[in-house]
Amino acid sequence: MAIRDIVPFRRRSVLKRWEDPFRSLIEEMESIWDRFVSNFDIEPWEGRPGYFSPRIDFSETDKEYLIKAELPGLDEKDVEVLLEDDAITIRGEKKEDREERGKDYYYRERRFGSFSRVLPLPDNIDRDKIEAKFKNGLLTLKLPKTKEASKNVKKIEVKAA
Repeated sequence: MAIRDIVPFRRRSVLKRWEDPFRSLIEEMESIWDRFVSNFDIEPWEGRPGYFSPRIDFSETDKEYLIKAELPGLDEKDVEVLLEDDAITIRGEKKEDREERGKDYYYRERRFGSFSRVLPLPDNIDRDKIEAKFKNGLLTLKLPKTKEASKNVKKIEVKAA
């Protein structure tokens, strides 16, 4: 009996056995990362050039809904707010053009991208009294509730069990 008859693999297949575990490890790590990132509402294309999606905070009080959108590097003229039937749309375009000239160098960088966020709204909004303010890269929308909605609020007492 020769030694190669009892060896379960040949020299060439040894290399494949070492390559396959690393490839599958990399694929498994990518899969774990994708699942991890998906829990944080991070868009999968967020790193690509030209992509921009503003972060939104939505809160409610007894009298109004409040929407805050972070729009760093933008001016109010770059932002548009549209009220549609059952949703509000925040959209705009982010542009940056930077140029530097020196004695021995020339540097120019351009960045741009458009965005659009559509937020569904409840029916109890007084559409005629909506306010939008923009200051230091923060868009604040106040959406007052209708008087009927305010009247229908009833506080329920919470008791210990």
